[in-house]
Parts: sequence; structure tokens; C-alpha cells
Amino acid sequence: MSSPLTRKLTVNDLRQARESGRKLAMLTCYDFTTARLMHQAGVPALLVGDSAGNVLLGHPTTLPVTLAFMIEITAAVRRGAPLALLMADMPFGSYHGSVARGVRNVCRMVQRTGCDCVKLEVAESHFELVRALSDAGVAVVAHLGLRPQTVGLLGGYRTQGRTAREAQEIVALSLQMQRAGAAALLLEAVPAEVAQSVVEVTRVPVIGCGAGPHCHGHVIVTHDAVGLTENPPRFVPRLADLAAPAVAAFADYVQQVETGQYPAPQHEYQMKPDQKAQFLHKNETIPPARAYE
Repeated sequence: MSSPLTRKLTVNDLRQARESGRKLAMLTCYDFTTARLMHQAGVPALLVGDSAGNVLLGHPTTLPVTLAFMIEITAAVRRGAPLALLMADMPFGSYHGSVARGVRNVCRMVQRTGCDCVKLEVAESHFELVRALSDAGVAVVAHLGLRPQTVGLLGGYRTQGRTAREAQEIVALSLQMQRAGAAALLLEAVPAEVAQSVVEVTRVPVIGCGAGPHCHGHVIVTHDAVGLTENPPRFVPRLADLAAPAVAAFADYVQQVETGQYPAPQHEYQMKPDQKAQFLHKNETIPPARAYE
């Protein structure tokens, strides 16, 4: 069983995972309380993903998530897990339009949250942005493969790299992002052979999200793994079922209130006897309120 984190993890730990062969575990996290529990469990790396739009806000896609929202929840996770390697997702529209705008918004994310690195869903057109951010000292994780922010173009969430041409394009783009200065790569929903090829041709750490066993680290959406979402992706392991006991607990509370079991005497606050007597005495002199006629 893992122990609570005792030292600050950084992007260097991600690089060392590639060099040593030791796999790095990463989970998504969106709030202070969960971050604190994950910190106690020894989860070394956390991703504040724009998947919060799905699992927290109930949107069918990640597109409605705003930069302000992502900054707020990323800062909360940082407070809950001060020693974890913290990766922040840049939401749709926050790094598009121009390199200057992208750099400005990414720097805003880093300054206001204390995150260690930022993740961008990249295409070839993002080469200059990644290079500018790298020159500015920002650790960029380039997200390739399935990119949820392009769901409108893809027509749905579909596995990428299943054809030889698509696979070659992913490998080529990974090399481009490395040349641009990306600190790491994240591959989502690609065949294991594609991820293995990316690992072999690049020098930076590769994090898999449904990308097979060859990556240096792996990340999954926590809500998928603990039974809090319907129809999780096939690559997500079932770690627990938190939904059933939660529903049972909520139902038990409703029953306690409806039957009068709650609140019980142990749930009440008490006045000191002399203050209670004084209050009740004065209360007797106050005429009862008259109902409106």
C-alpha cells in the first residue's frame, strides 16, 4: 500500500520514470477534499482535466468549460495536494487564436494555481505556441491521439491511430512536439503499437490514457474508475464502487429525517442552565405573535 507523499514531485520525476522504467500513476482530480485524500493515499501525480465539464457539471462534452473555472478548481487541488505533480488542462478556446493569447492564458493558469505543468490538445498548428511556452519556462504536456476538444470535428469520441496513416501522423506529431520543446506527451485512446512507436522514437516521457502498457505513466478519469459514471471506457480499471454506498447513505438520511430519528439530542447545542433559565423567563413576557387576519 502506498504511503502519503513526503516530498514535492516535479516534472523531473516524470523524466526519471522514463529513465528508470518505474511507472508513474496519475488520477484526475477536481476539488480540495478529493485531492487531500489522494495526497494521503500517495498518488504521485494529479490531472485537473477539463473532463470536469462532464463528471462535475454534466455537460456532454468538455467544450463549455471556461478558463476561469479551470483555474479555480486547479488552485483548489493544489491546496489539497501540495506535494503532488500537478498537471492543469487548458480548456477549449483558451489557447487558440494567436500565440500571444495562448501564452498569456497559460501563464495566467500557472501563476494563479501553482501547477507544475499544463496540458494542451495539440495539432501541427500549435508548434509555435509550444515553442514559445517552452522558451518561457513552462512545462507543456502535448496531448495527442483522441482529443476530446475536437469532438465536433471527429463526430464523437473515437479511438485514433487504427489505420497505418493515422498512426504515422501521431508518431510524426509527437516528434514535432518534442522539437517544439514539449516536456512530455499524453496519448489518449490509441493502439498499444502506436504508443510503443512514440515511446521508441521520442526522448520525453509519455503518459498513456488508454494507450497500452508501453507508456511511462498512466492516467484515468477517477469518476470512471470508482463507479460514479455510466459506461466508462474499456481501458479504465474498476477500482471501487462508490456509487452504491453513497446512494444508500443518502437514502438513510432521508429516512432518519422523515421518521424523526434525526435530529436526536446528541445533535443539539445546549445553553448554560442559568442562561437558559434567563432566556425562558424573558420569553414568557413576550406576547405571542398574532397571525395575519
